[in-house]
Amino acid sequence: MTNREGKLLMSTWKTMLLVGAMAFAPVQAFAAPEEAPEAEIVAAPAVEGDEGHSMNDEAMAADAKAKMQKEIDAAIAMIEKIFGTDKLPPVAPAQLALAQQTTAALIPAGSLEKMLDNLYGKLFKGLMDEFGGMSDISLSIKTGVESDKIAALDDKSKAAVADMFDPWRQQREDQITNIIKPQISEALHDLEAPMRDGMAHAYARKFSSDQLTQMNGFFATPAGTAFASEWMALQADPEVMLAMIKAVPPLVNKFIDRGPEIEGQFKDLPKEKQLADLSDAELAKLAKLMKVSVKELKEHRDQWDTLAEETTEATEAVDAAADAADAAAADADAAADAAQAAADAAEATVDDPAYNRDNWSEADRQRVEQLEEAANSASSAAFDAQEEAVANARKKTPST
Repeated sequence: MTNREGKLLMSTWKTMLLVGAMAFAPVQAFAAPEEAPEAEIVAAPAVEGDEGHSMNDEAMAADAKAKMQKEIDAAIAMIEKIFGTDKLPPVAPAQLALAQQTTAALIPAGSLEKMLDNLYGKLFKGLMDEFGGMSDISLSIKTGVESDKIAALDDKSKAAVADMFDPWRQQREDQITNIIKPQISEALHDLEAPMRDGMAHAYARKFSSDQLTQMNGFFATPAGTAFASEWMALQADPEVMLAMIKAVPPLVNKFIDRGPEIEGQFKDLPKEKQLADLSDAELAKLAKLMKVSVKELKEHRDQWDTLAEETTEATEAVDAAADAADAAAADADAAADAAQAAADAAEATVDDPAYNRDNWSEADRQRVEQLEEAANSASSAAFDAQEEAVANARKKTPST
């Protein structure tokens, strides 16, 4: 599934809805042709007599649920800490009742699913047709034929080609939709109640009783009812989304054009201090603030300094050994090339007596043999240098 880098200004719930809609869109629209359909990702039920496998799946599912709940709890705690929602005073019951009437009109039953259907029916169906199993792009990838040649084919020919690769492609797409879409619809239905409750509390704090009463009066009219039933689904309307996408380049261009100006407004500031940068007076002040001894801070400082020094030495030793190994390897390559040339020449002695070493001069023979010996020595030296570099590195940074 491809990540969209366009930073559209949508709320969290809308983003989740978009992801949910993409989950049950045809796999061919978002995955490489060789990838398996998403429906196959779902774990197969345990067969009869496979109790061990079933228990293992249950344990994995329980573990996944526990990890998810832990992460959600951490996210909730972080949000409450950042925004202080856990410290907000309670809402007056009468005020909350008015807000609940407002949000009940704004999020009637089935609103999120209606928005999903709007998004899926008008957007993802189009994507399926554009990137699905019989699209020019898909057929080009599968066949290797250039897409402009495929574009010249009629729809009947394209369908016949696509059917050769996957005769069950339509049934596969329908199966994914029929299996996944009801699951998402159920999840969206479950989201509506907590969404209404959260919005009711927010509206109760944001608007006065008189404002909420006026809103409720409007939502009770035919025009208000029509607006309340459509406002959420219209946020996923293709024209709205297209307008937002079109607005992205000008926004990005504006920041790009202002880049030098913005960069010039930032001033160079001193680097952040470390323990080693603090004076004795500052260490004493820090110790008092943190209710620890100066000795403890100095010990921490010395430990960091020693670690940094050892890391630097180890890095320098590894770099030096690597340079030596590279030099030795270069010498070895040169000697190996000469030795290979000599070996190639030796193979030709059967046909050319000039390659027979007995016919060489003493000086030529010694030179070749010296180069062969140098090649062997250089290769051995490169290996020894590498082993020494590894040993030196382990002395400074022992393996864990």
